[in-house]
Amino acid sequence: MSRRTPVSLALVSLSFVLLSCGSDPAPLADPLSRRQVAGGELIGSVEDGVHVWRGIPFAAPPEGPLRWRAPQPAAAWSGPREALRHGAACPQLDQSGEPSGSEDCLTLNIYAPAVAPNAVPSGAGRLPVMFFIHGGGNTMGSAEVYDGSRLARENGVVVVTVQYRLGVFGWFSHASLRESAPTPEDASGNFGTLDLIQALRWARDNISSFGGDPERVTIFGESAGGVNVFSLLLAPKAKGLFQRAISESGFVTSFTMAEAEHASDAVVDKGLPGSATDVILSLLEIDGRADSREEAHEVLAGMTSGEIAEWLRAKPADEIFAPFEGAGGALGAMYFAPFIFRDGHVLLDMDPLEALRTGAHHRVPTILGTNRDEHKLFLAFTSPHVRRLGPIPIGFDDAERYDVVAEYGSRMWKASGADEPANAMIADEAPGVFGYRFDWDEEPSLLGVDLARMIGAGHAIELLFVFGGTDTAIAQRLFIEDAASAELLSQQMRGYWAEFASSGNPGRGQSGALPHWPAWRATNPEFMVFDSARDAGLRLSAKTESEAGVLAAVATDRRLANAEERCEIYAGFVQWSTAMTPEEYATINAGECGAHPIEARTPFD
Repeated sequence: MSRRTPVSLALVSLSFVLLSCGSDPAPLADPLSRRQVAGGELIGSVEDGVHVWRGIPFAAPPEGPLRWRAPQPAAAWSGPREALRHGAACPQLDQSGEPSGSEDCLTLNIYAPAVAPNAVPSGAGRLPVMFFIHGGGNTMGSAEVYDGSRLARENGVVVVTVQYRLGVFGWFSHASLRESAPTPEDASGNFGTLDLIQALRWARDNISSFGGDPERVTIFGESAGGVNVFSLLLAPKAKGLFQRAISESGFVTSFTMAEAEHASDAVVDKGLPGSATDVILSLLEIDGRADSREEAHEVLAGMTSGEIAEWLRAKPADEIFAPFEGAGGALGAMYFAPFIFRDGHVLLDMDPLEALRTGAHHRVPTILGTNRDEHKLFLAFTSPHVRRLGPIPIGFDDAERYDVVAEYGSRMWKASGADEPANAMIADEAPGVFGYRFDWDEEPSLLGVDLARMIGAGHAIELLFVFGGTDTAIAQRLFIEDAASAELLSQQMRGYWAEFASSGNPGRGQSGALPHWPAWRATNPEFMVFDSARDAGLRLSAKTESEAGVLAAVATDRRLANAEERCEIYAGFVQWSTAMTPEEYATINAGECGAHPIEARTPFD
């Protein structure tokens, strides 16, 4: 079972809907959108009451000698610069597994209420800033998909969406690159994280020109974007660059330098598949400099650090992807390579959950949450309990078994992505930690497929509500059964998100009329459940999860009739989370899962 195909297809479907919320692909420049930033003058467009500036460079293109370096300031320009089109996506594999994107990709987009230059909010009137980090397993995705217009227009915030280096371009650490690195940042390997920090610095220095308040910046991200939110909470270099944080379906993770660098067949301190050394060994074979992996090891040992670094930086971007091309199949775009390294400078060299528990993170108000049916979006395209026509789900072979597998995967995601991090953060009395679960599941039947049961409150569905995509015709035709109910829930969620961005406390939402959302507590830790009014509506719940509790529940669940059914769920924990190692899987319950072997995988594989 691979994550690549379902994740890719799910993101493509969601992207299609969100893009439909966007603006004219060729907007006209609006003279009233002229704004001065450090690099020069910008001119954007006006679209339905919102000024939009697209493709603003926040750093120099990280190509040639700047590949695998910390981001450098963007060059200034002369005369007004039209910011009408999104910048290129960062290098990644497309849906057919082929290289796409450009290294000249470090740009951001800004959405703000449309006002004339002399009416831009200033001083105490400046607006909260919501800085969004896209998902995609940290190997794919683009800021272009996410339209911040409704948040800006209806909720009075300035929205920033940002591009950052992905995959082996964003996180790559090898001794040959460290030796010539002029700064600790250049030696860290955490270039994607540094891109986000650089974009936050740009926002700090320039967002006032758009009416935004640099002292009220909320970072928020979904999936891998949520993972990156956690990484910024643990990045010393990000101190003071944001004042609130929201992780939607993220989780806490990081990799050691040995895992990131060493070969996966090393005898001591073995690295992970996709490590820097694995990539280099594969490239030596692909280039014809070695006929086998063993010979590639010998060739690499005979090269100087300078030769390795020069050879890697001289390669066209497409060739860097050669070890991964086609890895995800016909619809695939993701591939696995380690990311978020404990280098001890950009990111703390300690277990991230322990860092949260001991207060080593940036102690800012934080919202953490997951979706009730996170795993259904993936299982719809991978589960043996679903009938498919090619890759398309057309019905169930065993709906009850499907539901149980999805339930446990989603409960484990809640444990690792929300509840355990929240408990860790309040252990050090962190200010204002708030939890949520997204329960909306009112999709229609489509071509005979019961989407409410097959997808439900699946991974990424909440983005339609947070960004206000529920009012579009295509969303209502394909994803939403009751348009009025979904639109009300979107207004409620955006109200809470905007109030949190403004004050650091979601409270009763921006209107002041919603149910009170309390902070997470050590005893009776309640969280907000987001559901439609035609179902149970907004409500509080105290049904929390822990990794140990979920594992124990599987062992005693009477719906699972035998070892094979239990091991199917345990195998998912190995493949989709860090809750169980392959070694633990093989020995669980006196080795009962040993008869059901799985291929060991790592997060985001």
